[in-house]
Amino acid sequence: MAVKTFAAIDVGSFELSMKIFEFSGKNNMKEIDHMVKRLALGSDTYAGGKISLDKLEELCRTLKEFSRIMKSYRVDAYRAYGTSAIRETENNAIILDQIEQRTGIRIEVLSNSEQRFLDYKSVASKGEVFRKIIEDKTAIVDIGGGSIQISLFDNDTLTATQNLKLGVLRVQERLNHLNAKSAQTERLIDEMASAQLSTFKKLYLKDRTIKNIIVVDDYLSPWAVRRFGKDVGKAIVGIAEYEKTMEIMRTRSRSQVAAMMDVAEDKVPLVFISAVILRRTALLMGAENIWAPGVTLCDGIAYEYAEKNKLLTDEHDFEKDIVACAVNISKRYMGSRKRAETLDDITQTIFDSMKKIHGLGKREKLYLRLAAILHDCGKYISMVNLGEDSYNIIMSTEIIGLSHIEREIVANVVRFNHSPFLYYGQMGGRESMLSTEDYLVIAKLTAILRLANSLDRSHKQKLKGVKAQLKDNDLVLTVDTQEDITLERGFFEERAEFFQEVFSVRPVLKQKKQF
Repeated sequence: MAVKTFAAIDVGSFELSMKIFEFSGKNNMKEIDHMVKRLALGSDTYAGGKISLDKLEELCRTLKEFSRIMKSYRVDAYRAYGTSAIRETENNAIILDQIEQRTGIRIEVLSNSEQRFLDYKSVASKGEVFRKIIEDKTAIVDIGGGSIQISLFDNDTLTATQNLKLGVLRVQERLNHLNAKSAQTERLIDEMASAQLSTFKKLYLKDRTIKNIIVVDDYLSPWAVRRFGKDVGKAIVGIAEYEKTMEIMRTRSRSQVAAMMDVAEDKVPLVFISAVILRRTALLMGAENIWAPGVTLCDGIAYEYAEKNKLLTDEHDFEKDIVACAVNISKRYMGSRKRAETLDDITQTIFDSMKKIHGLGKREKLYLRLAAILHDCGKYISMVNLGEDSYNIIMSTEIIGLSHIEREIVANVVRFNHSPFLYYGQMGGRESMLSTEDYLVIAKLTAILRLANSLDRSHKQKLKGVKAQLKDNDLVLTVDTQEDITLERGFFEERAEFFQEVFSVRPVLKQKKQF
């Protein structure tokens, strides 16, 4: 296999970073260079909503230098991503266009869930150490400039994830606004963190304790790498040892802490904020160990590139984590587990039988699975406005690994499963970000979910053995049951009309054993 060189660029809230990776042979990913430029874009964004002209100039100069370095390495491909500092800028479309015109580098803006999923993949890239740790109850605490993301694992399964507006730069802006004195800093950070973390615990942890915390950040993690080197397994410390580190940070001067941690003096306050947030999180969860694998968003960007180009073999099932998120959202809103499983089975059967017709792929099949799982979440709010309330719940709830548009596709499929379908020209306002291609995916998946839904209209799971076969312009669904399916047949005929409109295929229901 030929050697491939890849550059990952992270336009972060506090600094710009680029890592150059080399892929040679199957599953061989090697970092060969790492450049970092301090530029606190988040300070502008979080305070005033826009990036100043001076910082935009500096950003473009740095990206031009990154471009020159990429050429010297003869990189085969690159990806550049902006996070919350770009995402929350009021005029980000203008900023992104200026950057591309002036530097030739195209920056894509990650949604929060996309960013955290890449960070999660960067941790997973550490292989055996990661797999071993998440066998126990574990939390990934991903501390960014604008917010933190807490993701909970139990027996190798992602059970919950939530975003909290506790980012390091955001907290620093708040401290500056309060004119906080040095003696007050830790208490104020602790109070800000405790207010949100306590709510998180009530909703997601309750009486459970977490054994391990995995921390991903740009503040403590680089220090862990310098301290423990490439042996990431050694970067696991007990809470008692972490408390000793905290005590040093409290009692030493800024210059002493900077020398000890090998960081710039002006970065020390940010490292301290991250450390206090992490300490409060660990105490709240009753954690025993903290692991800082020393990964960054750049590692996740490279990992995803390698996945898509089959340069790495997946050792962790990330799709399973996305599905697990949806299952837990459904559980939170009192969704029917048995009915979701039934709809999931039927929709997949229909989807697979229609591959030659619908032209959809693996990712769209995942959307359908999520829609089947979340099909009734809105009933928690209203049995009357089920479609609209389901849409609002899904759009307001993070599903790690999905972009905003992907979440909107799932939300609309669930919505139109219950509500009258709106055609593309009728979609306005909140649907304005959807493209024609997105609309067609929504229409196709809605038609499949509606048809599957009709086959369990009684909510009694009568039709357990549904088989689908495409014959000319008919989709023959054969059900093996001795029960009376008069209700299901009636709703099936109603839903068949929209299915035929979307696919030009007529659904036909056959009962193998008559009542």
